[in-house]
Amino acid sequence: MTQDLLNTDPTTAAQAAAAELARRTGVAHHDVAIVLGSGWSPAVDLIGDQIADIAVADLPHFTASTVLGHSGRVRSVRVGDTRVLVFIGRTHYYEGHGVDAVAHAVRTAAAAGCKVLVLTNGCGGLNPQWAPGTPVLISDHINLTGVTPLRGATFIDLTDVYSPRLRTLCRELEPDLPEGVYAQFLGPQYETPAEIRMVRVMGGDLVGMSTVLEAIAAREAGLEVLGISLVTNLAAGMTGEPLDHRDVLAAGKAAAERMGQLLARVVAAL
Repeated sequence: MTQDLLNTDPTTAAQAAAAELARRTGVAHHDVAIVLGSGWSPAVDLIGDQIADIAVADLPHFTASTVLGHSGRVRSVRVGDTRVLVFIGRTHYYEGHGVDAVAHAVRTAAAAGCKVLVLTNGCGGLNPQWAPGTPVLISDHINLTGVTPLRGATFIDLTDVYSPRLRTLCRELEPDLPEGVYAQFLGPQYETPAEIRMVRVMGGDLVGMSTVLEAIAAREAGLEVLGISLVTNLAAGMTGEPLDHRDVLAAGKAAAERMGQLLARVVAAL
């Protein structure tokens, strides 16, 4: 059901998608939502017991994914007594559908009853100690896209957009998890070495093309947000090697078991 969101109220669109999601999954209320980014898709089978699996394009106002490694499906799973929505892939702003399309999955999750949102991504790392396959908790972000999912004079506090409580919980499960600041570029081109130097001066540790706009929309919706980046490559200019999306997917596949187990443990501990 690919539909234009430009002239649709985002809340109304999310409610319609949540109602259809409940009908198709047979689950009236979900508790947690997880968005799996580039390279994370193989982890989905390790998160919980599948209840239903559907194409997001079959839900109102969603668009089919156009990015390799993003299957464009949503799965309802059970982790103990917790009902979880797992979005296998996301809509990126660079795909040209508008910022509301980027935030639509987050808003749908909120309309479906979710109180916690876990955002994951594959990213470039600026810390040479973070080898490909290293998961990093997002402590804060830098929005370099020039856009926002908020409409009008909507003033949302982003002081603790990435929940300190959830980050502490993750470190209790895996004490060696590092933290870093994530910078979102517009994409789809990779960053230049000069842009990476700029991010380093700004205080950034991770770079990618997702997550930030979704996190802003999630805070507007009242969701508690956890962000986890998977370092899939060192950022441009750090190794002298060119960047390739296939390397991102390969690093995610190699780390899939650890990532799936980590997400399952986090959800079970909520």
